[in-house]
Amino acid sequence: MQALIVFVVGRRAARLPPVERRGSFLWSQDMQKGLYMVTTVGNEAVFQDLVTNLILLERDAIAAYESTVERLSDPALSAQIENFRQDHLQHLDVLQQMAAQSGAEAPAEGDMKQLLTTGKIALADLFGDAAILKAMRTNEEDTVTAYERASGHPDAIPESRAFFEKALADERRHREWMQRTSEAL
Repeated sequence: MQALIVFVVGRRAARLPPVERRGSFLWSQDMQKGLYMVTTVGNEAVFQDLVTNLILLERDAIAAYESTVERLSDPALSAQIENFRQDHLQHLDVLQQMAAQSGAEAPAEGDMKQLLTTGKIALADLFGDAAILKAMRTNEEDTVTAYERASGHPDAIPESRAFFEKALADERRHREWMQRTSEAL
């Protein structure tokens, strides 16, 4: 909870070092983006652990998208967010197949990070649609980073690498749309 409060306070924590460990999470300070969590997904040495952690990340992202669709006041924005949620559902389907083929665990629910991804959205809702989209963009930073790393995993076979690259392209598209749209509101 303390980490979430620090995230919301944002720029008042400007004296923090560029990357700081807080509990089991890493945080980074960026003057343009504020304080945001840095994922460690994609750094796994074992491919099966990578797949399991990507499943958790996708489940957390899906929960955040559901929260965002419910909270946005503009139906056109909600419709676009729902399209992005569908991308995440497709990613989850592929990752579950990958887990079955590789012997990786396929969690049925998200993890503790889901509280942070959805909590940011709930707090941003106090400030309107632009703030919600900015909060979602910070969530997309994690998925972009995770798929960038996954694409280079040494144990990824060509089929999994191709999926990771497609998912990365989707995540970059989501992040860019959220950045552009939140700035325009």
